[in-house]
Amino acid sequence: MRTMNDVSRPRKMAVDLGAARVVLMSCGIALAWLMLAITVRADSPPNVIVIMTDDQGYGEFSCHGNPLVETPNIDRLASQAMRFTDFHVSPMCTPTRGQLMTGLDAFRNGATNVSSGRTLLRPELKTMANVFRDAGYRTGIFGKWHLGDNYPFRPEDRGFDETLWFPSSHINSCPDWWDNDYFDDTLIHNSRREVFPGYCTDVFFNQAQRWIAEGPSNQPFFAYIPLNSAHWPWFVPDHYREPIRRSLAEHPELMESLNEQRRNNLISFLAMGANIDENVGRLDEFLRDQRLFDNTIVVFLTDNGSTMGPDYFNAGMRGSKTTLWEGGHRVPCFIRWPASLTEPRDVTELTHVQDLLPTLAELAGAQERIPSELDGMSLARLLRDPRTELPDRKLVINYSRMPSFRVTYTDGNPAVPCREGACVMWRHWRLLEDRELYDLRTDPHQDRDVAAEHPEVVLQMRAHLDQWWAEVEERVSIPQRVVIGHTAENPMMLSACEWLDVFVDQQVQIRRGVRSNGAWHLTVAEAGEYEFELRRWPRESGLRLTDAIDRTEVTDGVYVAGNALPIAAARLRIEDQFDDTATPDDAGESVRFVARLTPGDIELQSWMLDEEGQALCGAYYIHVRRR
Repeated sequence: MRTMNDVSRPRKMAVDLGAARVVLMSCGIALAWLMLAITVRADSPPNVIVIMTDDQGYGEFSCHGNPLVETPNIDRLASQAMRFTDFHVSPMCTPTRGQLMTGLDAFRNGATNVSSGRTLLRPELKTMANVFRDAGYRTGIFGKWHLGDNYPFRPEDRGFDETLWFPSSHINSCPDWWDNDYFDDTLIHNSRREVFPGYCTDVFFNQAQRWIAEGPSNQPFFAYIPLNSAHWPWFVPDHYREPIRRSLAEHPELMESLNEQRRNNLISFLAMGANIDENVGRLDEFLRDQRLFDNTIVVFLTDNGSTMGPDYFNAGMRGSKTTLWEGGHRVPCFIRWPASLTEPRDVTELTHVQDLLPTLAELAGAQERIPSELDGMSLARLLRDPRTELPDRKLVINYSRMPSFRVTYTDGNPAVPCREGACVMWRHWRLLEDRELYDLRTDPHQDRDVAAEHPEVVLQMRAHLDQWWAEVEERVSIPQRVVIGHTAENPMMLSACEWLDVFVDQQVQIRRGVRSNGAWHLTVAEAGEYEFELRRWPRESGLRLTDAIDRTEVTDGVYVAGNALPIAAARLRIEDQFDDTATPDDAGESVRFVARLTPGDIELQSWMLDEEGQALCGAYYIHVRRR
């Protein structure tokens, strides 16, 4: 099957492994290595490391032809790995992360959007961490979780023994520690806030390596390193920018359509990629030093298409992050395991991120630990035997958009999941929004809709979409609920990023005092008295409800000045159990309520009011404590 890779052929790998093997075989060494690999597998399960970067696309790496950057360490990993050339994720990060963790489509697992109350991974589902922990592995996460900030959705609730993460979509998101800026950030370490000196990407890799080194040598580990880089804001140690500036000077033709701000953003974005590549190299050095290299499976992928690719290089694809074109969801995926997968090669079959859970479980001998019904399939046999053929597959990509998106498939709020917001993939065909059909064999850039020429193909793909939608429609509209009052997280903080189908998830929105409001869908764990502390600014800011905030210089950039809001009172309503209005406390930082609640599902909403009692916005933060 021809794929995009036929149009944008990766550069030749630096190491000619095929030639090297011929020499080894001629010396009679290959058989010895094969026997060693078999012995290693039989005696000890492989360790597993999954690295996922943020907002990098297929074309962000020099092994895929990027004209501006060199990524020697990721290129080397690719040269040693099984390289998937038709591998797909979701066009946005939360859906991809939920699919990776569960092996299920986003509309089945509940994590369908990057915010707006739709990031929450159904709590009853088993995750990849659960699978490996059940199989006797130590489990750790170091980076971006983005599948729920509160119980029972946190990584510590979902199978991870060691957790180092930050809440929501990016560092400096609404619920993140105030004014975190990628340097010396306050992160959540095993449920406690701690300061970690250094640049965030370095911190996540270094802490993963520390955790690996300090663990028992006779117990395998699963380490998940999902980075926030290269997600906006594009902050990075400045010395990584200079090689990018020199490279841009050598390719002025790529910059002609970019204004100065966009050009500077691209420089920072690519500089973040250079730092990622450096850390991948350091991880490999660490694995060799610890004698873990051969028996550690390393997976490298990105969470969605590129945010910058169409501006300079997109590996021959159309579209970027958030789009249904190939450039929105076709990404790199490399799987390396020197002790067993000894023939690196391109894998051209149509594959999806849901396949990684069953694949890694089978490679690790833990397939009996995975749930019986998954959307993904194990690719282990395909990886071990190039003669293996996968079944003829039709795959669906669909996700909940942010409320502000302009879409053509619905007149309603695009945050509400919709059947027509899908891409159906079948062989070389792509059916977008149930109306446009593209044939990647003849039109890899997806410039010509051929639906009218191939009605029989449209009918088959539409039938698959109909069946898929019938299976997910009822459940996908049910909101997942954060639990308040549970001993696992009491007290706790709610933030506006969980307002259902309302997007408030950036500290810049808090600074500007965005005039938005929404409801939290919650479950009360236990009956009792609950204290609610409503705030416009987070506690650690020290700001009063009516304060403005100055423009703030941070390590590698500037945060905008924040507006004052004339907040004189607040109202809190909890369905039919509570509805009251109160004035600020003596410090002027919050408005407090006490309510007696009974167990069960509730909908909670708040209002910040001016002196006339007019609503300004919702409380962006609410601290909740069951007494």
